Formats: sequence, structure tokens, C-alpha cells
Amino acid sequence: MAVSCGCLEKAPNCFSRGDCKMRLKNYVSMITGVSSGSGIGRAIARLFAMEGSSLVLSSYRQDEAAMRALAGELEDYGSRVLLFDGDLSSEETVRKLVAAAEMQFGKVDVLVNSIGISQQLPLSQLTLADWERMLSVDLTAVFLTCREVLPLMLRQNFGRIINVASQIGQKGAVECCHYAAAKAGVIGFTKSLAREVGGSGITANCIAPGPIITEMLANTPPEWVKNKKAELVIPRIGEAFEVAPTAVFLASAPDGNLYTGQTLGPNCGDVML
Repeated sequence: MAVSCGCLEKAPNCFSRGDCKMRLKNYVSMITGVSSGSGIGRAIARLFAMEGSSLVLSSYRQDEAAMRALAGELEDYGSRVLLFDGDLSSEETVRKLVAAAEMQFGKVDVLVNSIGISQQLPLSQLTLADWERMLSVDLTAVFLTCREVLPLMLRQNFGRIINVASQIGQKGAVECCHYAAAKAGVIGFTKSLAREVGGSGITANCIAPGPIITEMLANTPPEWVKNKKAELVIPRIGEAFEVAPTAVFLASAPDGNLYTGQTLGPNCGDVML
């Protein structure tokens, strides 16, 4: 691939197509769940910055110096960055986030909900607190951010909502009842939202990744990883930067124009629909 812009020198995982046309130029994108250094949210933020978008980045209890370092990195690509720290399962916090974005940029064109936690426990050991925490972070926060951002998108008759779910929400997994329920809820919520707002220039889609090398996977037993690779059609664990282009595709025009209510699966063949 011929690259003349120097992007590859700045970031080895740059997906520049040579002419460096920025598909998200003049966009303002809100991305939640950027706390993890190896996470999908942060990988999406990097690629969105490369593609020209200004960014509103939400994290929770993340080291301030680390987040400012991330902002500096993204600003090197020419992106304007607003950082926000808070628990997005709180209605008041989400309202503050959206108000801050509107005050800084006047609009939100793209919402990417990449917030999420995971936990493996057999149902017999699953407490009500475990269940409620999982649904609060992985599902309720998605509902709240979509609801609060939606008026801004309706006002401009345009918006792209992208919710990061999981293939476990499509197929289930042992000792993941609460996680699977939350992610399946995200998929069902997104389909219904797509039908509700499709006539207003707004699309809503899901990304349901397969196993990805992130901090969530760090504590997984090596035997599980070995067995999982053997199950996959493409027999390897994906990386976060390989998921990020799906978000750019859904957010950009004309690439994502005809997609709504869909669940795209960068999952190495773990789920085929």
C-alpha cells in the first residue's frame, strides 16, 4: 500500500489509503469506554482521529495523566479532544457529558458506545449485585447515552450510533449469563432504536467482536485461549485495531449510509449470520 502522508511512521496500524482522504472530517464523535490502554474504545478513538474527527472521550476513574497523554497523541493528528471522566450508568453524569460536548462543539455526529465490563461466574454463584452491576454498565449506560445524544442528532437530521456488543450476546457462553444478557440487550435495543429514528437521518448499528486481545482477556487462562483459537475459522485472537475500521465504516458516508439495525461481526468466524 502506497502511503505518502507519514501516517505509518506515526502509527503502525494506520489504515490510510494513500491519498489520506479523511472520511470523518468535520465530524464530532463521542466515544465511551476509552479507559483501557489496549481496549476497543481507544483503538476506535485513534482511527477516528486519523480520519479527521473531533472527539469527546469518556472514561471512568482513569489516571488523569494517562488520559491527557492520549489526548495529546490524538491532537497530533489534528483532532480536537474533550476529555470527560464519570460513571455513565448515572443519569446525571450522562447529562453532564452531553452538555459538555454540546458546549464545546455544538453537536455530536457520531456516538460510539464502547463502554463495558466482563466477568465469568457460574449462575449458581452469581449475586444480584453482580447481575445489576453488569446490566448497569453494559446496557443501562448505552441506553442513557443514546437517549441524551439523540436530541442533538434529531436537531441536525443526521447521526450515526454505533454500540459495541459481543458475539457472546448472539451465541451465549458458559459462566457468562449476565454478560450475554447485557450484550444481547444492546443488540435488541439497537435494532429497536434503528426503526424508531430511521426516518430522521440517523442510523443505529452494533459491532459484535469475537475474542480480542484487551485487558479483559488478560486474565483468561492460556488453555482457554488455546481452545478458543482452535474453534475459530480464522484461528487466532483479534486485536483492537482490527475492530476499529468497522466503526469508521459505519460512521462514514457513503460507506455506512445503507446500514441500520445491523450487527457486524469482526469475530474470526465465531458467529456467522
